[in-house]
Amino acid sequence: MKQFVFALTLGCLAAPLGAHPHIFVDTALRFEVNDASEVTGVTVTWTYDDFFTLLIFEDMGLDPDGDAVLTEAELEQLFGFDLVEWPPGFEGDLYVYSNGTKIEMPRPRPIGIAVEDGLITATHFRKIPPVPVEGLTVQQYDPTYYVAYDVSQGVSFTNPECSATVTDPDVAAAQAVIEEEVNGNMEDIFNEMKVGVHFSDRIEMTCASASN
Repeated sequence: MKQFVFALTLGCLAAPLGAHPHIFVDTALRFEVNDASEVTGVTVTWTYDDFFTLLIFEDMGLDPDGDAVLTEAELEQLFGFDLVEWPPGFEGDLYVYSNGTKIEMPRPRPIGIAVEDGLITATHFRKIPPVPVEGLTVQQYDPTYYVAYDVSQGVSFTNPECSATVTDPDVAAAQAVIEEEVNGNMEDIFNEMKVGVHFSDRIEMTCASASN
């Protein structure tokens, strides 16, 4: 756990100049949609990269035989590890907007943990105040870009009539923004630059109208 918090905190200082992440997370998002075509919550699945998985195992004293197979007791110890100590101001790297207005969400609760193919997969659920699907935009990113999220495991809905369009970031444009912010001033290396949003996928949603 200390390693996880350290990595996130270090990201506030280390990310800007190189603009390359140090932790990689493959994600899946499953949105709950009620009968009024409102989103009411989201199940978030994070699969961490192999190096970060190893850091967590070492930090928490797990998997001493190195076979990447955890006992039930070890899985119980790991459960919710990434939700325990959030740095001040951390919003879970998930941002939901309704027609441009940011939706505030309560902290998540852990609901699953697994280690598959040597990688930690942690799942949590976040409530979302009921908000219409139409006009909803979601982005998942670390503001400092120390952690990179890729929605490679897909976006799904409890309502099969709903769908999502995922737009990849314009990496060249994002790098140009960073160069402009740094502007050749080496002192900015040590300043916090919140550039992660420029490297984020953009998720837009819609639901088909109910047939009469």
